[in-house]
Amino acid sequence: MSTPDKKSTKGKYLELVGPEGLPRHVAVIMDGNGRWAEQRNKPRVVGHRAGVETVREMVRAAGELGIEVLTLFAFSSENWRRPQKEVGLLMELFMVALEREVKKLHHNNVKLRIIGDKRAFSEKIQKRIADAEFLTQNNNGLVLNIAANYGGKWDITQAVRKLAERVRQGDMLAEEITPESIAEELTTADLPEPDLFIRTGGEQRISNFMIWQLAYTELYFTPVLWPDFNRTEFEKALISFSKRQRRFGQTGKQVESQRNA
Repeated sequence: MSTPDKKSTKGKYLELVGPEGLPRHVAVIMDGNGRWAEQRNKPRVVGHRAGVETVREMVRAAGELGIEVLTLFAFSSENWRRPQKEVGLLMELFMVALEREVKKLHHNNVKLRIIGDKRAFSEKIQKRIADAEFLTQNNNGLVLNIAANYGGKWDITQAVRKLAERVRQGDMLAEEITPESIAEELTTADLPEPDLFIRTGGEQRISNFMIWQLAYTELYFTPVLWPDFNRTEFEKALISFSKRQRRFGQTGKQVESQRNA
C-alpha cells in the first residue's frame, strides 16, 4: 500500500476525525522488531534496522499532520539485560542513525531530544547526542523525543532528587513538594503530556515508560509489529483517539457541555 501524500491524508482526516481532534503529543513503544525478524528467519538486528524505516515514516506523518511532539521509546533502562551481542548491535545502530538522520531532521525543522540517563552510553555516543541536540535546538517544528536508557521510575527519581537537594540547601520546604513541582523536574517538563500512547507488537502494558506523564493518556494497543506499523496503522490510532471522550475526572455531560459551549 502506498503512503498517502500530505494533501490526501489531511482530506481523509477532515472526514474521519472525531470530536477530540488530533493529539498534540503521541508517545510510542516500538515493540516487535526482533519478532518481526525471527518470523522471517533473520537475525534480530534486521528487525531493528527495519524499525528505523518505520521511525522515518512516523516522523514524516506526525510533522505533516501538525502533531507537536512525538516520543519514541528506543531503548529502556532494562534493555541492557538483553544478550550482549544484541545490545552492542543496538548501540551501533543508534550511532549510525544519529549520524545519518540528524541532518535530515534539521532540514525538516525537527527538534531532536534524547531523554534518559545518557551517562551509561559511551563518550562517543554522548558526544554525538550532544551534537545532534545542539544542531536542532532552535528548530520550531515537530519535537522528536528519543527515549534511550530511559525508565519512568528513573525519571521520577531524578526529579525527586533535584527537589530533595533544594530542600537540603534550604531553597524550599519539604511540604512545598507537590505533583506540580515534581512534574517541573521531569525530562519532559517543558512539553505537553502525552495525549495518546501507542504500543505495537501485541503486548498490553506500559513497561516503565513515562509512567508519571501517562496518568491521563489514552492508551492504544495493536498486534501489528513495529516494522509493519505503517502510516495507515498510525492513522487508525489517531482516529481511535479522536473519537474518545477525555473526562479528566468530570462526567460525560460536563465534557459535552463544555465542548458545545
